[in-house]
Amino acid sequence: MTIWVDADACPKVIRDILCRAAQRVECPLVFVANHLIPVPASPWITARQVASGFDVADDYIAQQVQAGDLVITSDIPLAAEVIEKGAGVLSSRGEQFTANNIRQRLNMRDFMDTMRASAVEVRGGPPALGERDKMEFANALDRYLAKHRR
Repeated sequence: MTIWVDADACPKVIRDILCRAAQRVECPLVFVANHLIPVPASPWITARQVASGFDVADDYIAQQVQAGDLVITSDIPLAAEVIEKGAGVLSSRGEQFTANNIRQRLNMRDFMDTMRASAVEVRGGPPALGERDKMEFANALDRYLAKHRR
């Protein structure tokens, strides 16, 4: 299993949790972003810088991911694509996206896009990552790794 991270919008604190986990369980971890992501010196951790552009990092991850891998992203279309390939998905808040819940997420995302395109004011995004969110992510990652490590 390789852990792929959609790192363009992944908070640093989540990247740090992922680095510690990858080293602890000796699992390959790949950060993918259109800018340089500093990573600790480790045989388990790498960063791939892709060209700038809309969804370039997402497309790279979707091309590289294999069944059994884990993807860390909050991007719903990317999550749907990698789930179809047999990969697992966790958001940076610790929510697991699955074949059972991704369709509902895609529908909500499409609805919100339609609302924004209709000039309906849609305010805000998710709140800032708090301590509880960090703990929920770390716990979800630990549970996932314990269940899916070969």
